[in-house]
Amino acid sequence: MEMSNYCAAYEARNFRKFPAWTENAANVRREKQEVGGKEVEVERQLDDDSILYLHESYIVTDGIYNDENIIFDHVTDEWKSFCHETLGFEVPVYEPIEIPRATESQPPAEAPPAPAATPADIAG
Repeated sequence: MEMSNYCAAYEARNFRKFPAWTENAANVRREKQEVGGKEVEVERQLDDDSILYLHESYIVTDGIYNDENIIFDHVTDEWKSFCHETLGFEVPVYEPIEIPRATESQPPAEAPPAPAATPADIAG
């Protein structure tokens, strides 16, 4: 099981708009269901409402792991364009932030002085 750095969830109906879309139905996740009082694993059927995951590598899986339950892996320039233009898929770029460290030569910050009590506070 390997996770990609980024993936986004979409309903299958969105992927099915791609003209060259094909689904590897043999790779769908198995679901646990109770049949005759026993828990068994059954293949789930992908419908338009099924959630699939588009990874930064542009493969589509039936789960968050990029090396399991691969449903679509025919990555082409047309597929990448579809992902960006039609689905709005973008891998976020996280800029590193710099957090200044306190040095020993800096005195600790002092708390601001407490406000002076007013006659109304004293009569209280």
